[in-house]
Amino acid sequence: MRTTEKASRYDNLDKMSTLEILNGINAEDMMVPQVVAGSIPQIEKLVDAVVDRMQHGGRVFYIGSGTSGRLGIVDASEIPPTYGIKGKFIGIIAGGDTAIRNAVEGAEDDREQGWKDLLPFSPTSDDVLVGITASGVTPYVLGVVEEARRNGILTACITNNDGSPLEELVDIPIITVTGPEFVTGSTRMKSGTALKLILNMISTAVMIRLGHVRGNRMVDMELTNSKLVDRGTRMIMEETGITDYDYAKSLLLRFGNVRTAVESYQNGN
Repeated sequence: MRTTEKASRYDNLDKMSTLEILNGINAEDMMVPQVVAGSIPQIEKLVDAVVDRMQHGGRVFYIGSGTSGRLGIVDASEIPPTYGIKGKFIGIIAGGDTAIRNAVEGAEDDREQGWKDLLPFSPTSDDVLVGITASGVTPYVLGVVEEARRNGILTACITNNDGSPLEELVDIPIITVTGPEFVTGSTRMKSGTALKLILNMISTAVMIRLGHVRGNRMVDMELTNSKLVDRGTRMIMEETGITDYDYAKSLLLRFGNVRTAVESYQNGN
């Protein structure tokens, strides 16, 4: 039996107090970062491969269903505002955009549809496909990984079961066996938490390696709200020694991001 399908370590959940339920969930969640730490060597391989391909115009495609697909979309959608780079991380979910909010019956069982969903993006051998599925047996993901490999695309996976068919198919498997869920089979819990941690690591490390962070600051972030304008203004003040807040803000708004504003100021523009 797959680990993600094994019975919870806890029983009679319906008879627990609220505090007992919360303590149990928290106790299970505390195991997740330790498990993820064991996968860092494989995550490193994937990050380095992505950096190399992105330097040649490549992209990362996260593809999955249900919770896994949604988390991939979340990670991909946060890259443009955070790092000012568009079209480099793309999330695809079985069932299309409708499935982001509502389950689409049977979508994950279609082995041919994943590749069909990827084709409009004109994938190339410079791209990387990351199949994400807690079980490691989702037909939608297995099918697209097979086609990607046949087309010379580097493949990776993030899954929560050892020895799954998906692990055997990909070039870089990332396996985090987080154990039975608090609610048996509910992989939106620990499995989903592990996935979110790993996606954070992948995209953040790639963006840092590609130069979108200076020191510890997001110097290419998009100015999508007043909070970020204020943050960017203060970053410019710290980088340049400017003491006039309004002047620093005017530079930021003129040049559109912290990096360009600082470089232009330092170059006397």
